[in-house]
Amino acid sequence: MPEVSDGDAAGAGGRRVTPPAPAPAAAPKAKPASRVRMSAAQRREQLIATGRQLFAERGFDATSIEEVAARAKVSKPVVYEHFGGKEGLYAVVVDREVRALLDRITTALTAGHPRELLEQAALALLGYIEEDASGFRVLVRESPLMAGTANFSSVMNDVAHQVEHILGAEFKSRGYDPKLAELYSQALVGMVALTGRWWLEVRKPRKETVAAHLVNLAWNGLSHLEAKPTLITSRRPSAR
Repeated sequence: MPEVSDGDAAGAGGRRVTPPAPAPAAAPKAKPASRVRMSAAQRREQLIATGRQLFAERGFDATSIEEVAARAKVSKPVVYEHFGGKEGLYAVVVDREVRALLDRITTALTAGHPRELLEQAALALLGYIEEDASGFRVLVRESPLMAGTANFSSVMNDVAHQVEHILGAEFKSRGYDPKLAELYSQALVGMVALTGRWWLEVRKPRKETVAAHLVNLAWNGLSHLEAKPTLITSRRPSAR
């Protein structure tokens, strides 16, 4: 093979032609990260958490098994395998939230004095709303027909029954009819529950202030109860 002189390499016009640089060696391909396979229990917990979030965001009717599977990055048969369908997943989610809320409230009810009891119940519910808004949203949304699951109303009814026993003793000691304790316990717990649903959206003022105003309304009314109250309209003579 003939030698190439500097003159020959200069090319036309006397300019030196630089030979092209060799292409860089291709970097070794990174190995795809291996996916950690979940155990059946871990997968179940993942699906419950996913369903809980979707039910909180959209409610039962607007949530589909396809969406649950897509968000959890599994196939639909996996969801069916664990829960039998959307109704089964919903039942598990709601039952867990019911237990969590009821445990929180019943654990808080330690005082013997009715005013402290009301304060503890209000703060416990507002604390649950503040710390676990998604769970509360699941409970306060309408349950599907024939779901057979507990809901927010049933939780509040359980709490009202506990308050009823304490109010019954208080009524008896003050000479009021203890049979009316159920009525008043439902009214008090219902007031706190509905205020909690309102506060879920507005979050103002802070929960301690909301609880203080609830107790102010309820207790200052209770401290001046009439033994046999009647409606104002029933005291007026009927128009002729």
